[in-house]
Amino acid sequence: MILKNSFNYINQFFFFFTNKTRSFYLNSIIYNKKISKTENKILEYKPSPGITDCIIKYNKKKNKIEDFSLVSIWANENIKKKDYEKLHNFFWLFTLDLKSSKNITQSIILNWIKSNNKYNVKNWKIDILSKRIIAWISNSKLTYEESNEDYKKKFNNIIQKQTNHLINEIERSENLDDKILGCSAVILVGLSYQNNLKYLEFGLNFLKKIIKYSLDTEGFPKSRNIRQLVFYYKYFILIREWLKESQSDIPEYINETIFNLGNAYSLVSQGLKQSALFNGNYDTNNEDFDNYLLKFGYKFKNENQEIGGYSIQKNKRIALVMDVGQSPEKKFSKDYQLGSLSFEIISNQNKIICNSGYFQNHKHKLNGLSKATANHSTLIIDNSSSCKLQKVGSKSSLVEQSLKILNKSSIFEKNYWNIIASHNGYLKKYGIIHERKIEFYPEQNKFIGTDSIIKKKNYKKVNFEIRFHLLPTSKVMKTQDKKSIFIEVDKEGWKFTTENYEINLETGLYFGKKNTFVENQNIFISGMTQNENQNIKWVLNKI
Repeated sequence: MILKNSFNYINQFFFFFTNKTRSFYLNSIIYNKKISKTENKILEYKPSPGITDCIIKYNKKKNKIEDFSLVSIWANENIKKKDYEKLHNFFWLFTLDLKSSKNITQSIILNWIKSNNKYNVKNWKIDILSKRIIAWISNSKLTYEESNEDYKKKFNNIIQKQTNHLINEIERSENLDDKILGCSAVILVGLSYQNNLKYLEFGLNFLKKIIKYSLDTEGFPKSRNIRQLVFYYKYFILIREWLKESQSDIPEYINETIFNLGNAYSLVSQGLKQSALFNGNYDTNNEDFDNYLLKFGYKFKNENQEIGGYSIQKNKRIALVMDVGQSPEKKFSKDYQLGSLSFEIISNQNKIICNSGYFQNHKHKLNGLSKATANHSTLIIDNSSSCKLQKVGSKSSLVEQSLKILNKSSIFEKNYWNIIASHNGYLKKYGIIHERKIEFYPEQNKFIGTDSIIKKKNYKKVNFEIRFHLLPTSKVMKTQDKKSIFIEVDKEGWKFTTENYEINLETGLYFGKKNTFVENQNIFISGMTQNENQNIKWVLNKI
């Protein structure tokens, strides 16, 4: 332990020293000269309005630039970090009416260039800078057209200078979303300044690396993060539409990746019409994106019942979703939640059983809490989680001790559904394998679950709990014999029962809305592991 701590201190010191040295270099005259090497190019390709709708929040009301008070805004540093970043990424340009004053818009950009012409750690971060490039070029009717030659020269130079910085820094980023953003911006610049092929070639080659590095053989993010799946899908489509509109060749690997992402999205998002609360996901509304897909002709239909480690069985009324995937590699696990074999049941677009969702802010203590196994509808042994996490500094905690899925199978027929899987997350410490079987009888609207605690050689006798989380809006009532609980969701009634164990209710926290929490109720069955294998059976049927 002492040796391990010593290595940690050495690594932290080396990381600190490297960062300081790197920061000094980025702020130096030498680096500024390096990224200032630009060519006398003009903006040729200008994306049509509407192409970027897939990555921005739809806003029916359009504002005029005259309504903004932005005279000396770049001198105002006394604003919240979130507002500062939104201001400097210029995505607010997408909310402007095209009838807004070009002169005012361009004067604001010119003032920004005067104040931020050199690298600044606060507003030259990859995500902020990439969005700024995309916003400036995509809104060229306001930001570029009808401007004088001096302005155009400064605009073109700062675009190229920022792109040079992106190319220099993008591979160093540990954030995959930032890599996609940066890659998209570089590709757009390469298309817009069409005689400069180095940007386009770099962007497309780097995009190919991202695909190979971060997507599995089915095209699902290795993080198993559904939000990241949607993020990838949006930006790959955006890149394809830019290529298509600019009459550039579309590489086959982009078409293939969109096909894979589209198939996955159609199953885990469009097919459910709900946000499945697994592994970094919270409630999101993708209705505008779905309309975009329809408008641009992106339609996929996935006939499978499993993708990305999620088994999904559904008909027109009922959906059963279960996490039957292994924990991701450590480098992809920053948003992974320890809910192996957890499940959600959706009836008539209402969640009867759910997980607790995800608190995204990794600097907040609730981030770690929302990752715990206890916040999922699954088995917990000895109040421990099924994987071990490690947090280094202020960064998000990563999987230190992973788990494997030992076996899984499923049956999906008109009158009978079945999902079975087991994992070894409790094997090393407690000598226990957890196997879960969930059956559904559509004609009876009846779920039968069996959680098996399978004893192995190094078995330890400990306490266990099986939790079933409910939406905050659910109404619940427990019977006096502690054998049944009635659940009401949107005037739909369900009965939860078990035979050989008592069931109870407990107040918990629900993180379904981004970085917020409310109280909810969860049903739990508790007991002690025995010297023989145990099968804990429970039933959920509609009444």
